[in-house]
This record gives sequence, C-alpha cells and structure tokens, in this order.
Amino acid sequence: MSNITRWNPVSEFDDLMNRYNRLLGLSRGNGEREGKDLFSRSDWAPAVDIKESPEAFTIEAELPGMNKEDVKVTVHDGVLSIQGERKHEEETKDKKHHRIERVYGSFLRRFTLPENVDEGSIKANFKDGMLSLTLQKSEPAEPKAIEVEVQ
Repeated sequence: MSNITRWNPVSEFDDLMNRYNRLLGLSRGNGEREGKDLFSRSDWAPAVDIKESPEAFTIEAELPGMNKEDVKVTVHDGVLSIQGERKHEEETKDKKHHRIERVYGSFLRRFTLPENVDEGSIKANFKDGMLSLTLQKSEPAEPKAIEVEVQ
C-alpha cells in the first residue's frame, strides 16, 4: 500500500515555508506567486483517504464547494492525477471581509499506482463535494518461461 503515494520532502518544506510566510505577511510580490513553474506545488491540496480491500483500492478526496466539472481525473504511465480548481467567490464592494481562511486556487494530487491495478477499470463518483475513485485490482501477470535451445 505504501507504493500508492508519492512524497516529496523538499516540496513539503517549500509548502510549509510558504504558509509560514503568508501567515506573517512576508509573501513576495503582489499576492500572486512568483516563479510559478512546472515544478511548483499547487495552491492547496485536498485531503484524501486511501483504503484497500481484497478486490480494489478506494481513494476519497474532499472537494467542498466544488462541482464535478471543476475536477479532472487522469491516468498516465501508472500515475493517477486528480486536478482542478476551487474558484474564489465574487467579491462585492459593499461587503468588508474580516477574515478569509478558506483556500482557493488550483490543485494537483498524484498517486503512483501499484502494478496490480487495472487502469482501464477505474471508476469515479462525485457527490456532495466528495470524489470517490474505485481502482479494481487485477491478477498479477505470471512470468512466462521461455525455453532456450542450446546449440
């Protein structure tokens, strides 16, 4: 089960420092992230639960306030990606915000799939802000014995 998640300690530390700097008001630039490139972390990451049964893996992601149209699930080269964007509510000039704690913006979560997952049978269900993915297990491929003729 441990091979279904990918952990990057450098990315975790970078995220922790960004949160700390935002908390202290030390973020750089005009509120937007500078130097955002291919390797930067997402603005936020939804919490997930990963469960395993004898037949399948189940991944449940909390996506409150989002619609299924805001989420995209893909599988490529044994990596499952969940990405999307939680959009900020329209601000009106007659309201004064005293505190904004909810996080908005894009996210990307990736999970390396074990070899015994049938990529073609992944099913997704989205209800009440909860994305549930079912990844059916497949039978492990039996190694093929090849006879070698000696001449």
